[in-house]
Formats: sequence, structure tokens, C-alpha cells
Amino acid sequence: MRVFSSKEKQFILDHQRQDPASLMLQTNRYPDLPMVELVQQIQARQKAAAKLPTFVQNPDVIFPVSLSVEQSSSETTAAYKASLIEGEMLIDLTGGFGIDTFHFARHFAQVVHVEQNEALSEIATYNFKLLQASNIKTVNTSAEEFLELFTGKADVIYLDPARRGNHDEKLHLLKDCQPDVLGLLPILLSKANAVLLKTSPMLDIDLALEQLGSVVKLWVLAVQNEVKEVLYLLRSNAPTPDQVEQVAVNLLPGKEQVLEFTRAAEELAKPFFTDPQQFIYEPNAAILKAGAYKYLGQHLGINKLHPNSHLYTLEQELQDFPGRAFRCMSTSRYNKKELLRLLPQKKANITVRNFPDSVADIRKKTGIKEGGDYYLFFTTDMHQKPVVLHCQKI
Repeated sequence: MRVFSSKEKQFILDHQRQDPASLMLQTNRYPDLPMVELVQQIQARQKAAAKLPTFVQNPDVIFPVSLSVEQSSSETTAAYKASLIEGEMLIDLTGGFGIDTFHFARHFAQVVHVEQNEALSEIATYNFKLLQASNIKTVNTSAEEFLELFTGKADVIYLDPARRGNHDEKLHLLKDCQPDVLGLLPILLSKANAVLLKTSPMLDIDLALEQLGSVVKLWVLAVQNEVKEVLYLLRSNAPTPDQVEQVAVNLLPGKEQVLEFTRAAEELAKPFFTDPQQFIYEPNAAILKAGAYKYLGQHLGINKLHPNSHLYTLEQELQDFPGRAFRCMSTSRYNKKELLRLLPQKKANITVRNFPDSVADIRKKTGIKEGGDYYLFFTTDMHQKPVVLHCQKI
């Protein structure tokens, strides 16, 4: 691992907003500088600017190759999941760049960062010392080897398995990820009071509950309406999958949208269906991923448009709805002339919910451009008929 000189760090700071490819073409202008390494740092800092501000703002922090930065948690999600657990000892078996580890260290007396990649382990060790995270111990070994040699018992073992294949393709199933969580589960539960597992948001939740079998609670975590990860808390004694508490969380600037339910509550909920009323409600992405379709309507006392549309309606405006709220101006058929008459500038934001055509198909057929103040929901109503809701966002 290279520790950069004052001159090299100044070069990174002076050029951190420039195009990396253009900088590489200027290599001959800086014969005394290790341009490849410096440009790699600039590129990594640019990619991390939004998700890792604390690390980027420190000029002495060393960044790994770009892929490790891309795969790391954001500081927002790392801080949230660190707030869910606390204790004496946590072991991060898939430490990587160490963002999660760094935040866990604020809630545990001791944290062990396990990383099999030697270069990545060195970078994490250096950065933890730089950031004065003195309660983190780094170990350069594989998760499997660490578990074999570890004789104690941690409060929590955390895993974020690698989800990249041999050809850099993204993987989603637990059986395809490394380390093999399903194979390691017995030893994980024997060496910790609890296991916290992070998975891809693409993994089917019901499948994960069935395969893991030891889940006591799970969180679907979204940031500004984009699902980033699903977290599973595992213990030796767990309820049946239909009784597992599920928490849908959408983190917004200055607030959180939270809905808690169980699969049993979702199955027992009785939705009510109506035609579109004065207000239309679209749940946030975390709720949609968690699948609280019927429970949400019953919990908030709002009606659905159709069993599979997952749009809700009410005559009254709801405060603090966990998603987006709209005033329904009118409804129309899926007819080009009729739709364009509703749009003075021929622009609208289009959403498709339980509708045969895609957004691209609709734009091609109608000529409606992206943008503007109007929102069109193409959906199916309770009478099984296609309908377009002409709305304005509240």
C-alpha cells in the first residue's frame, strides 16, 4: 500500500474534480509523480463523493480500487444498520473497505475487521488508525479460516457476502455468494449470539426466510426511495417465517418512513377497493419490496384500486404517508388524443402499475415527453379496466 507524500496528496486535492481519463493523457507533464496511483485515488474519490463524505473530506484517507468503493455501503446505510445493534464484540467477517466496520465501532466495545484481500486489509488498517477508531482490530484472512480459529463468542457476527461472479456479473442468490452463508450458518450461530446478514435487494425475501430458517427480524432499507439492501437478523431460536417482524424503512433527509408488519398480518389483512378518489397514494420502494400491500391499506385506512396495482386512494389527504401523495385531477382512457388534451406542454412523469405497456411503449405511442408538473399513472382499476390517472404531486 502506498502512503502518499504531501506533494502527491496535494495533487489529488487539486485535481479531484477533473476527468481521470484526461489526467492520464497528461502523464508526461508530471514525470516525478506516480500518475496511475494518483488518478486511481481521484477516480475513487469521485465515485465516493456522495456516499462516503466523511472519508472523502479527509485528504489523508487512502481509497482502494474503484470496485471496492462501488461495493461498499454508503455512510447513510452503514450508520443506520449500526444503530440496530450494540454490545461488547462484533465481528465483520466481510470487512472490505471498512465503512460498515467503522460505524459498528461506535456501538461496540471491540470490532474485528476480517478481510482476505491483503491490500484491502492494509488500507482499512491504515484508515482506521487515521480516523482514530482504536477499538477496531484488523485480521487478514478468509471468513472460513477466521471462524475455524476463533474460540470465543461474539455478540454479533456481520456478513455482507460478495455478489460478483468470475466474470464480474452481479449475483443475487445466497448459494452463489461468497462466503457461503448457508453452509456456514451452524458455525456462525455457535460463535455469536446473533448474526446480521446483508443481502442484495434483488433477493426474494420469502426465499431467504425459507433458506435461512433462523431469522428473527428483517429490514428492507431504502434511501430516498431506492432500496439499497435487505438486512436479516438471525438467532438460534427464531419464529416461523410468517411471524418474523419485517420493517420497511425509507431514509429521507431529516426523517424516516417506517412500517412494521409480519407476513401473517399481511395475509390476514382485508383490503377495500374503490374507484379513484380525490387523492392517490404510491407507497415507497421499501414497502413495495417488503410486500406489505394489504396490510398498508388496512393499517392506514385507505383503499386500493386493484389487488395487483398497489396504488391507494382516499377522499381525504393523509399526513405523513410513507410514500408519494398526489391530487387526482381526472381519469381518462388510454387514448393519445384524450391524454394530450390534458397536457398543455405535452409533458408528464409517467408511472406504470399493473399495466400491459411499459413507460417506453406509452411514450412511443402517445408522444408524451418526460418532465413537467403532471404525473400520469397507467394502471388497472377494480373493474379490471385500464385507466390513466391524471395527477399533480402534493
